Amino acid sequence: MSKQIRAYADGDKLTVKVLLNTVTKGVTNKGAPYLSFVFQDGSGTIDAKYWNVSKEALDAFKPGMLVEVNGDVLCHNHQLQFRVQNMKEISQEGIDLRDYVKASELSENQLKFEIMKYVSDIQDTTIAKLVREMLKQREEKFFVYPAAQKNHHDFVGGLATHVLGMLKLADTLAASYPLLNRDLLIGGVILHDLGKLDELSGAIVTEYTMEGKLLGHISLMQAEISDTAKRLGLEGENVTLLRHMVLSHHGVYEYGSPVLPMIPEAEMLYLIDNIDARMSTLKKALEPIEPGNFTPRIFALENRAFYKHK
Repeated sequence: MSKQIRAYADGDKLTVKVLLNTVTKGVTNKGAPYLSFVFQDGSGTIDAKYWNVSKEALDAFKPGMLVEVNGDVLCHNHQLQFRVQNMKEISQEGIDLRDYVKASELSENQLKFEIMKYVSDIQDTTIAKLVREMLKQREEKFFVYPAAQKNHHDFVGGLATHVLGMLKLADTLAASYPLLNRDLLIGGVILHDLGKLDELSGAIVTEYTMEGKLLGHISLMQAEISDTAKRLGLEGENVTLLRHMVLSHHGVYEYGSPVLPMIPEAEMLYLIDNIDARMSTLKKALEPIEPGNFTPRIFALENRAFYKHK
């Protein structure tokens, strides 16, 4: 393995192997073409620029490629950036691509063990059967997929990490507020983002699928809950309530919820989803920042810059 992104420092002159996360073409004010990249490996990501790019190289690189790149690291707006001198694609034969992607701090087995403990605690038979069946159908993907293409929990195992973080919050809050039905809240947390396993293309260099773009994970999952309940012969109010929680978990119309939360558990699901997503976004933004400096403005957090205290 070459030097990892997390260890890059201002002024480094490097030849490294990285995975291309994103590739974007641009043109300078003087009309010269250039390429912007996000490089990634198992330790993190870094923005990169390839100035004075040749016509041949302009169309040579695609997301998902493994490349060997030569260049230097500089500090731009308090963030490190890689300046490319030259780069070439290298074969992925014999390469474990998981070495080049960021993954959850928890292993797949740890995530399974922790989440299944919450599943086994569900007392309501309808909710328990639905949750178990829907996880069983998606288990292979659930513990390796990210929760998003970018922003929060955008790493291998990110979706399960997000769900586990929310389950811990849900457990504490259900104990603090007797108004909440714990089984319903736990079930809603586990099911709320399962539609992303159809919305996103995979665990590495994730893109949105055709179904994801046309339908979205919210409508995909609420329909699947309905279909699964019918197949299992499950009826009653809790099936409808779980569908409502999935439909309303973005909280407001402008964030994609077809309906607003109208039961206490749906309101709490929206809040803890927002808390866990925002903390993940903040952690990611602050990691490359030196103490005493601010992050760039973060679009997902109302375009605010955050200070990394000493």
